[in-house]
Amino acid sequence: MPEVTVTVNGERRCAETDVRTTLADFVRHRLGLTGTHLGCEHGVCGACTILVDGAAVRSCLMLAVQADGHRLETIEGLADGDRLNPLQEAFHRNHALQCGFCTSGFLMTLTAALRDGPVSTEAEAREVLSGNICRCTGYAGMVRAVLEVSGTASPSPRPAEEEPVEETEPMPPTADPMGGA
Repeated sequence: MPEVTVTVNGERRCAETDVRTTLADFVRHRLGLTGTHLGCEHGVCGACTILVDGAAVRSCLMLAVQADGHRLETIEGLADGDRLNPLQEAFHRNHALQCGFCTSGFLMTLTAALRDGPVSTEAEAREVLSGNICRCTGYAGMVRAVLEVSGTASPSPRPAEEEPVEETEPMPPTADPMGGA
């Protein structure tokens, strides 16, 4: 089996792998970076998106041996320890995720796009997002998040701590609309 050497999130890593192993499987199973998810395994959904030399790539469509000698960035490299990066923070503030399965692919796709320059309109944001599929969110929170990070939208306020509900007098019973007592 050939040995593949890559620089992942700034760290040089080497591992043996079969020549037929996809980059997604290599990253997940040989390097132990499981934030990259496999959805369709046809390059359609975008869940497996990582950056290869700065470009967003569907890692389910690329072989690990093709990445030999290249620089990879995965979702694990976006945060600085426990501190989320600005895009991750904006996703959190704007409720841009639900189940989280597709989130790493969206974040990596947007990271590549934002490095090319700001995304300044809702139409541009939707265009960048259009290559990834999410079955949960409806995309509105993602659009707000990317516009916020680009500086073209006001930041959403952080969710407030839940305030205690003031106790009130109970409502008097109402008549049953179905004619009962």
